[in-house]
Amino acid sequence: MTLQTGAGSAIAISVAAPATQDKAGYAALTYTEAGNCEKIGTIGATFAKTEFQPLKGAKQKLKGSADYGALQPSFALDESDVGQMLFRTAADDETNALYAIRVTYQSGAKRYFQARVFGWPETVDGADPVMMATPSVEICTKVVRDPAA
Repeated sequence: MTLQTGAGSAIAISVAAPATQDKAGYAALTYTEAGNCEKIGTIGATFAKTEFQPLKGAKQKLKGSADYGALQPSFALDESDVGQMLFRTAADDETNALYAIRVTYQSGAKRYFQARVFGWPETVDGADPVMMATPSVEICTKVVRDPAA
């Protein structure tokens, strides 16, 4: 396996849901990449730790419920970027609709999942810095990994 950086990675969104929760189901969708992405964030589940300490014996540690994680990508705000518009639309959606997300790495590997977008805060941080948008993307399904070809 070769090392890679985040350079060249991208995040894209689809308003459609996959027919199946696997690589084929997600790959069949049409995605729109959000431009001017500075960072994407951490992808992957963590599990709650459940502990039980019997009066006799060692403490037992079990995996509890899964939290599939959250992303807070940052974008240089571009109101004409269609991908950013879709993320903003997902944030403004007051239903519990899920949106399919695709993250593509430098190597060509992909990560697919469904998520809800809980906000689209925009930052104006002075005269010189670029205006930024940092949506809160909560991952609601298992992440499907598609390795590079």
